[in-house]
Amino acid sequence: MTNTSNSSPPNGTTGIPPVTTRPTPPDSVADSGDKSIRSATLRDFRSHAPGYWPDATENEWDDWRWQLRQRVSTLAQAEQHLRLTPTEREGLLLTAHKLAFGVTPHYFNLIEPDNPDCPIRRQVIPLAGEAVITPGEMADPCGEDGHMPVPGLVHRYPDRVLFLVTDRCASYCRYCTRSRMVSGVGEQELETDFEEIYAYLGKHTEVRDVLLSGGDALLLSDSKLRTILTRLRAIPHIEFLRIGSRVPIFLPQRITPELCAMLKEFHPLWMSVHVNHPRELTTEVRDALGRLADAGIPLGNQSVLLAGVNDNPDTMRALIHKLLRCRVRPYYLYQCDLIHGSAHLRTSVSKGLEIIESLRGHTTGYAVPQYVIDAPGGGGKVPVSPGYVVYHDKEKVVLRNYEGRIFEYPEKPGHAATLVSPEAILDY
Repeated sequence: MTNTSNSSPPNGTTGIPPVTTRPTPPDSVADSGDKSIRSATLRDFRSHAPGYWPDATENEWDDWRWQLRQRVSTLAQAEQHLRLTPTEREGLLLTAHKLAFGVTPHYFNLIEPDNPDCPIRRQVIPLAGEAVITPGEMADPCGEDGHMPVPGLVHRYPDRVLFLVTDRCASYCRYCTRSRMVSGVGEQELETDFEEIYAYLGKHTEVRDVLLSGGDALLLSDSKLRTILTRLRAIPHIEFLRIGSRVPIFLPQRITPELCAMLKEFHPLWMSVHVNHPRELTTEVRDALGRLADAGIPLGNQSVLLAGVNDNPDTMRALIHKLLRCRVRPYYLYQCDLIHGSAHLRTSVSKGLEIIESLRGHTTGYAVPQYVIDAPGGGGKVPVSPGYVVYHDKEKVVLRNYEGRIFEYPEKPGHAATLVSPEAILDY
């Protein structure tokens, strides 16, 4: 454990709860106007331990169960470390009846104490706006409940299913698409019937791909997770297992050598992680992802486009490049789902298209995620891309490349491809 923090804060004298002081977090240089400095700090891997927990021993800090026990989960605990705004205080008071509040020490250390616009803070500290339902928002924006043939199993696509194995997470994202059922205080309870699910999967031979999620599957014990994977591997037509998890980012201590060795027994097994901002990729997270990669687990990342977090080309570019250095392939960039109370975190689709256009052709294709919208109400993922096809008929396709140059590609074999002059574009 690397100590990069200062000692405990002095007592305040203004009636405001004392706030822990520590070195200025990397993102604060954004206000300096020096783009090169900000870019360099976003690229760096840093440890923020022990941060607000200076008395934690190294063994405690590295124990994932200790991290869960020490989660910041109340207004009073948050106020010990952060100068909360009135809307944050109001948001925290709402969490007893909506999506719960909970942040691991590892992740909480990334939050800037005096900056309400901190991109880490916006992801996990609730705001009063979560209680405001705007037109078009839904409790179940992906329509999962309507595609649940047995409790806890979503079968929306022909050959794959989503297996909800728990309703708990290491920390709770404020834009969670399943906020109706996770954390124990939502409007629904997740009632997964494991035996009924195994029976359903055994009968449905069209299913070849099972994704474990929740909640977060990696919060289960090694033995519980092994039991689930063993039962799935015993079904002959299931070829492909996946785990969707934010645990490597919220709780990298959970990625133990023992867990990795166990997961390695169930190949082919893939994992999708969830990182939204480059500062989330700390040294601990990088090392945890490395352990998973060394166990032969292919890693992809699913980001959500969030206002004030990653809705600009520079931040997204820094994120995808840093992910590749962690041996993680940027996979999806999601438009934020229309979940109740999420308007303050959503961006326009045009902003997402602008970001993708700033990446395509300007960096390696391995780094460019697929931008998708989960069609509201249960339509599934719909790819959304900038307009690179200018015109298309039975004779030809007219294409625009990343530089804005126009090319014509023939539909019929034997015809020549051409570069189209700019003035000719008006003919299409």
